[in-house]
Amino acid sequence: MAAVVRVAVLRAPGTNCDEETRAAFEQAGAEAEPVQLTELVAKTKTLDGYQILAIPGGFTYGDDVSAGRLAANELKYRLRDQLDTFVRADKLVIGICNGFQILAKAGLLPGGRPDAPQEVTLTWNDSGRFEDRWVCLKAEFSVCIWTQGLDEMIELPVAHGEGKFVPKDPSVLEQLVGFGQIVFHYCDPDEREAGYPWNPNGSVGNIAGICDPTGRIFGLMPHPERHAAVVQHPRWTRLSVPSTVPSRDGDGLQIFRNGIQWVERHR
Repeated sequence: MAAVVRVAVLRAPGTNCDEETRAAFEQAGAEAEPVQLTELVAKTKTLDGYQILAIPGGFTYGDDVSAGRLAANELKYRLRDQLDTFVRADKLVIGICNGFQILAKAGLLPGGRPDAPQEVTLTWNDSGRFEDRWVCLKAEFSVCIWTQGLDEMIELPVAHGEGKFVPKDPSVLEQLVGFGQIVFHYCDPDEREAGYPWNPNGSVGNIAGICDPTGRIFGLMPHPERHAAVVQHPRWTRLSVPSTVPSRDGDGLQIFRNGIQWVERHR
């Protein structure tokens, strides 16, 4: 019998989506457990025994400086060696909402390594307020292993005040396009690019998620763990379920399943 894929769900003060993320991974077939950031810093736990690192949503350290900045500094300056070893071992990383903000500010996205410079950020929504709504997403052709097979529009909820994706300069955006690192775009129900409220934060290029050049490190602002089961959708009784997923699964579950299946194939 093949060993179960193990997922470390990172927690820090202010994290509040860890249980949902853990449940989604377990629903998809993995063994997921919470790992405190302080445990990794103190080396009472390490990432050695895990194949996937998940950084869930929330408000780490209260977003006191800017969303995800303090946790990103912990990763970049206190856990750099551990993360570098983890990434070089071809293991997987996913950051959701606050987790995406952390990965971007730590340089892991889009650069793919903890010593990379910060090239993108997630900043204040154009609306000037916290956006809590369901959005439509179009999966783009990309190198991302987490979204393989997602060739239909999906719906996921967002809940953030600082979700506007902004590249450092136009050359960064060109690189993301050229290397197939743009994973999701916000769109309207007809899969067309559109402004607010379909793009809930004003992200440049309607970008909702990106990956690193290998496709193994993935960050997105919407919450796939909050649509792991079809009944989590507010209109679930009226949804036409895509033919590519079992009727009980929500749109987000395939993301977790893809990660697990990739690990199983590449052990």
